[in-house]
This record gives sequence, C-alpha cells and structure tokens, in this order.
Amino acid sequence: MKRIGLYFGSYNPIHIGHLIIANAMLEYTPLEEVWFVVSPQNPFKVNQSLLADNERLEMVRLAVRSNLRLKACDVELGLPKPSYTVATLAKLKEMFPEEEFSIIMGSDNLERFDKWKNYEEILSSHHLYVYPRPNHADCPLLGHENITLLEDLPNMEISSTYIREEIAKSNSVRYLVPDEALRYIKEKGFYL
Repeated sequence: MKRIGLYFGSYNPIHIGHLIIANAMLEYTPLEEVWFVVSPQNPFKVNQSLLADNERLEMVRLAVRSNLRLKACDVELGLPKPSYTVATLAKLKEMFPEEEFSIIMGSDNLERFDKWKNYEEILSSHHLYVYPRPNHADCPLLGHENITLLEDLPNMEISSTYIREEIAKSNSVRYLVPDEALRYIKEKGFYL
C-alpha cells in the first residue's frame, strides 16, 4: 500500500509555492507521493475564470515531470461539476483500492472544512496534512486525531492570482513559476 497525499487546486497556474509545499510534505510526513489533483471548479469559487482543464493539467505535468514522487492527477476532470472531494476520494479508492489517500490543505481551507460536503465522512477515513497560511492558525478541528498541522513548514504567500496579474502587466514571473510551465504559458499567450 502506497501512502499518497492529494493536493487539490485549480493550478491557474501552478507555482513554486505549490511545489515547495508538496516537497515539504514528502520530507516531513509519511507520504510517499503527492498527486496534484487539478480541479475543474471549486464550489467555493464558482465565478472564478479558469484556463481550460487540459491546459492547467499540462502546466502541472510539465512542472512535476522531473520528480518521480510528484504526479499530475486528472481524476476530477471526469467527474460531475462542481467537484466535491468526497466524490473524488470514492472514485480514487475505486480506481486504486490498494492505495492509502490523505489530503493536503492549507490552514485557511481547514477553517471552512466543516462546510465541505460530507466532511465527517472524509475525516473519519482520511488523514489531513495541514500547512500554515498567514493569519489562519486556530481552528476547532485541529485537535482531531486525523489532522496533522505541520507548523514548521514555510509560509507561502505566493498566489496564482498575483502571477496572472503580473503576466497581464507584462511583468516577469520568473522564479515564481517552474521554468517548463512558464515556457508553456508564454508559448500559448496565457493570462495576457
């Protein structure tokens, strides 16, 4: 049985903050792989404008292909929208019955985890590895046996929104976006 951390996001675009967190999860938890689950639509961000699913998935693939412990995962792209984590977990368990799946999330998402569809079911059968986000530390769920807060991880204040805005202004985002993903963004003319 392989221990896999599922790191959900729109990745619009993926950036180095995502990769730093994924790498830290591999270093400081029992996880053996991290799968970047590209989400088609976050139920909490219904009006968000996203690049096409396949374009965001390709950026993730390009960004992680040099690390065998990081994977791009497209499972949510074939599920009904909006995507709900509980349905994604059920589908992954059906596809990979031998694997053990955990969830990676920021402390900002943990604060509203009790609003997620069937969150108690998720929490009873999956571990949550939580990384710190600025001004988001205290949450009543932190005492739960299936939640681990990794307090010593770096605080990432890089956002995909900031990167899109900088690209739109023709400013450099070098070092914020992995080189191969940035080449793809430039080649396709995304976010201009």
